[in-house]
Amino acid sequence: MEALHLLTHVAFAHLPSEANILCVGAGTGTEILRLADAHPEWRFTAVEPAEAMMEVCQRRLEAAGLSERCDFHQGYLETLPPRPTFDAATCFLVSHFLTDAPARGAFFGTIAAKLSADGLMVSADLAADRKDPAFDRLMSVWLDLIAETGMPLENRVHYKEMFGVEVAAQSPLEVEALIAENGFKPPDQIYQSILIHAWLSRRAS
Repeated sequence: MEALHLLTHVAFAHLPSEANILCVGAGTGTEILRLADAHPEWRFTAVEPAEAMMEVCQRRLEAAGLSERCDFHQGYLETLPPRPTFDAATCFLVSHFLTDAPARGAFFGTIAAKLSADGLMVSADLAADRKDPAFDRLMSVWLDLIAETGMPLENRVHYKEMFGVEVAAQSPLEVEALIAENGFKPPDQIYQSILIHAWLSRRAS
């Protein structure tokens, strides 16, 4: 993910010096730490539904002296109170948990609605065309990769079974179409690591 964070930094390089950034599914706050270090006047809003993750995020950002530059919302994006629009948003490994395509599209639309005119989004998700002959080979490499994290064999078997059931398995082109149909201009793919794809999108006028 280091490369993805670097690319996000590059993609956001021309934002205003006092930009407001929305981090959807902020997790433990890693992308905020990376971006805040490079842009000392940016402000961030961290949206994270998991209480435990939000607690870690807040502790890490407080330890880094960043709490005063951050707003924290434990909950889902649609429950975020109204506020001024954001200059950009990040959304890493979140939307693929929405297995219903219309719901996933609406999720992207909610992000777009919170951005300023021409606001940017860097999003990253698992994506694969299961009809592609290369899919099985990519999945094999992916499972070998997550084996390195210590995931037991039985869990890796289950992972392959749940791909497309518990996690959306839309192709990269299908994900791009969902983004483009829900408030953004057609996105540009800026990153791929096995099954993880990332896109840079600009809000449509």
